[in-house]
Order: sequence, then structure tokens, then C-alpha cells
Amino acid sequence: MTPSPTRGQVPLGPLVASLGGVLLIVSLFLDWYEEITGFTVFEFLDLLLVMLALSTVASLAGGLGLVRPALSPGVSLAVAVFTVLVVASQVINDPPAVAGHVGPGKDVGIWLALGGAGLMVGGAVLGYARISLAVDKR
Repeated sequence: MTPSPTRGQVPLGPLVASLGGVLLIVSLFLDWYEEITGFTVFEFLDLLLVMLALSTVASLAGGLGLVRPALSPGVSLAVAVFTVLVVASQVINDPPAVAGHVGPGKDVGIWLALGGAGLMVGGAVLGYARISLAVDKR
């Protein structure tokens, strides 16, 4: 279990990972392939990616001590790595909805999703290392 943060400390890992999760959700609304959004092109993976991103955002609430029990850093890291694998598989292998099109170009959404998933992994690694920001009230 992750200990609750001491007063004046903000856990950096869950904060970075949550930023990546929000970026991943936003990317699903953008075009992944030429004029096809992430929500349009997928049947199941879009919902899976949203659930993975929301679990990462929930880890921030756990890291801040707002929710009990908090996700362990190992589980957060596994979720983030799985998210990168899912997004990378779509970068490498086009989904069936665009496979019949000649040379579907990858658009901005897929790259934002890959960046968001990378931030999720980076945040999970920072959370595993228990790095936090000290905040001083003045």
C-alpha cells in the first residue's frame, strides 16, 4: 500500500501519469487515421483505453490520499505498460476499419495517444520511486 503523502507534498508520479491519461482520453476524440477518430475506428479498444486512462487518473486521487485504497505502484506500472502496448499495436498494425483503405495515413490523435501512454509509464515509474513535490504555503 502506498502511504498517504505528508502535508505539503504532492506525489509527482501520479500527477504525470494522470496528465498522460487525460491526454489519452482527449486523443480518442481526435483523428487517428485520415478523418477517422479513435472512437469511430475501434469497437472495443477505445473503451479499454478510456478505462485504463481513468484508472490512472484514479491513482492520482489515491496518491493524494483522497481515495482508499490507493493503487500500488506496481499495478499502476503494469496498467501503463499495457496501455503503451495497446496503442503501439495500433501504430504498427492498422485496425480492420481502415485496413481496406489504400495507405491510411496516421493522424495527430494516434501520436498524442502514444505520447499520453508514454507519460503514463513515466509517471508510474516516478510513482514507483516515490518522488514527490514539496509545496510550501506562504
